[in-house]
Amino acid sequence: MGAAGVLESDRLRAGRDAGRRNTAVLVAFTAVTNLADGVVKMALPLLAVRAGGSPAQVTGVALAISLPWLLVALHAGVLVDRVDRRRLLWVTNVLRLLAMVPLLAAAASGDLSIALLAAAGAAIGIADVVASTAATALVPAAVPPAGRDKANAWMAGAETVFSEFAGPFVGGLLIALGAGYALGATWVAYAAAALVLLLLVGRFRAGASGASGAGGADGAGAAAYAGGGPAAAPATTVNGQIAEGLRYLWQHRLLRSLSLILTVLSGTWGAWLALIPLYATRDMGLTPGEYGVLLSALGIGGLLGAVTVTRLNRLLGRRRVMLADLFGTAAMAAVPALTADARAVAVAAFLGGLGGTLWTVNSRTVIQRAVPDAMLGRFSSANRMFAWGAMPLGAGLVGLLAELAGPRAAFGFFAVASALTVPFFLRAAARGADALR
Repeated sequence: MGAAGVLESDRLRAGRDAGRRNTAVLVAFTAVTNLADGVVKMALPLLAVRAGGSPAQVTGVALAISLPWLLVALHAGVLVDRVDRRRLLWVTNVLRLLAMVPLLAAAASGDLSIALLAAAGAAIGIADVVASTAATALVPAAVPPAGRDKANAWMAGAETVFSEFAGPFVGGLLIALGAGYALGATWVAYAAAALVLLLLVGRFRAGASGASGAGGADGAGAAAYAGGGPAAAPATTVNGQIAEGLRYLWQHRLLRSLSLILTVLSGTWGAWLALIPLYATRDMGLTPGEYGVLLSALGIGGLLGAVTVTRLNRLLGRRRVMLADLFGTAAMAAVPALTADARAVAVAAFLGGLGGTLWTVNSRTVIQRAVPDAMLGRFSSANRMFAWGAMPLGAGLVGLLAELAGPRAAFGFFAVASALTVPFFLRAAARGADALR
């Protein structure tokens, strides 16, 4: 091997080492921040109840945490594409820490108010939007292409397990000890996450080469839209850049199809999560403990998906693995429409959690390969805005359907909606077979 070959081999080895290190850092950061976010989502509404809030005020506090996904996601995407993404992650954690300070002071003095809880929830919600978008967009610069499936898998698994399950569980235990314990532990978690980011290696401004061997989007998809020619000259205004991200999503045939499918699936998830507490306790007759076990099936499925997605992709191909989520989500909604048997519903929830992680990991990898690095923030935020925006819509619609026709009919409606995405996906996958390889 000549000198050039040795240098290239050393460069690739350095890139792999940096990628492994960055993957570990990003997974740790995702796990810690999602654990803290999960505690916040559990703790703030409960503290609003203790503060004497009305039902509207309590739900308003919860809404303040999630509403930023609809209000600021597109602008957050522009920010992610304009500044250093690692620095942006660090700044968002500082914002979280600052938002916790008045809460800690108020908890210590026994003067927590609804207004303070809502304001802190909104600040943390905005930070979550920016941090989630930046972390996803940072992966191509931090991890070489060969390691991105693994990085996306473990990050998606950490999001599911720590935000939706471990966080609320830990939050409930800490709230039982006292508000100060819950808020103080959350502050420490956000501080630890900020320190973890210092271990990342590489350059993380949009369009930078990143760690050795890592890069932005792969292939011709980074340079042209799926159905057209080269992209137009970059916009410089905020609204112009937002329009670029939305236009790229709409004009890229495969990514547009995946986003529309995800909107339907997210609506189904929002419907299931909104209706299953009532259905499980009233129709299925489960105790609170048994209901917790039922929900844990989602997390177990999600964790298994994170562990096995790379191997499943090799054995079955990315297209078949993503297709499995459509059947899993349809089953998750269909089984409670057909039976109130707790074991059957738990198995369906497991399949839904498994499929959800398989879809998340693979769709992120496809997006990171197809979207130019300089547009990843805007594209990801637009994609997530549709997905997260569909969840409250699904929750509202399922409540109306349950009132008019009963819970089983409501579940059945969303099962059919999820199943109808299957031929749509197969058609889109056939057209974009190379991108789903």
